[in-house]
Amino acid sequence: MNHQTIWTTVIGSYPIPSWLAAMPSTPNLRDALLTVLKTQELAGLDVISDGELSRFDVNHPETNGMIEYFIRPLEGVRTNLSRSELAEFRAQPGMSFRAQPAGVVYAGIGEGALNLPAAWEFVRPLASRPLKFTLTSPYMLARTLLDRHYHDLRSLANAIADVLRQQLADIDAPVVQIDEAHLTGHPEDAAWAHEPINRVLETARGKRAVHLCFGNYGGQSIQKGLWRDLLPFLNRLAVDHLTLEFARRGYDELEIFRDLRDDIALGVGVIDIKDNVVETPELVARRIEHAARVLGEARIRWVHPDCGFWMLPRSVADRKMVALVKGRDLYLGRPAQHE
Repeated sequence: MNHQTIWTTVIGSYPIPSWLAAMPSTPNLRDALLTVLKTQELAGLDVISDGELSRFDVNHPETNGMIEYFIRPLEGVRTNLSRSELAEFRAQPGMSFRAQPAGVVYAGIGEGALNLPAAWEFVRPLASRPLKFTLTSPYMLARTLLDRHYHDLRSLANAIADVLRQQLADIDAPVVQIDEAHLTGHPEDAAWAHEPINRVLETARGKRAVHLCFGNYGGQSIQKGLWRDLLPFLNRLAVDHLTLEFARRGYDELEIFRDLRDDIALGVGVIDIKDNVVETPELVARRIEHAARVLGEARIRWVHPDCGFWMLPRSVADRKMVALVKGRDLYLGRPAQHE
């Protein structure tokens, strides 16, 4: 990747191939992974993803397992919920987008049956380009739980972080990305939310990234907030780069990132994943050019979609990836290679 000046990547998720949803099996999962990885390689992306298909559960396909995949196997969490527990969770502020908690914490958190290294080892041999490993932020996971043990969100998030860091230590991914889509609407927790995230990233072997967006449930933004409120949080992250949502929200807040720590490379969302319209390479190039003009060319090191593709038709997602690479190449003055 060192020969690139601006790298292209995806955030993580990809639409679930219909045959996998209809006939889930290990061979079909492998076929789906091969399809997703090859599609990204053919689009010309520099760093690719498993489409989060390693988390696929036919009984819970929503959001490609961003929450339940990590929560359900944990020791100290149960997922059978009483009516009173459901009512208690629904009364919590800021969680109206979820009908129920991912689980109830009744004892100290342990790794239980969670096995992220096994998921990585399954997909790693299938990719011929650098592959990122993505996992959900411990802060976001803690927010989805009804806590009957720690009685403190910060303590719960750090307990989850301890499990994730142990698992990540056995994963040799070139890029590790932590996904956080809740803090954007809750800056009141920004003074400490970097702690559990950094705790996880300490064991990452490759490049360390954090993705933040404002949510993508049913193609809708969930959180309301401003990047300026999170800049101190971002500057406390022990990361090599960020991948942030911009295309849907607009680029009015770009100037805020002039105060981003110099050693953090900025990734700018230039593809709107909440719209079926496929951007032209020219539009992508203009968005990159605008970001570089505001922040300086040296600051922009990654371009990507705002968030994951899981809500889009595959044909749309595929064309958006091609447009991303062509737009980056157009901005850099490279000849077209992806016809």
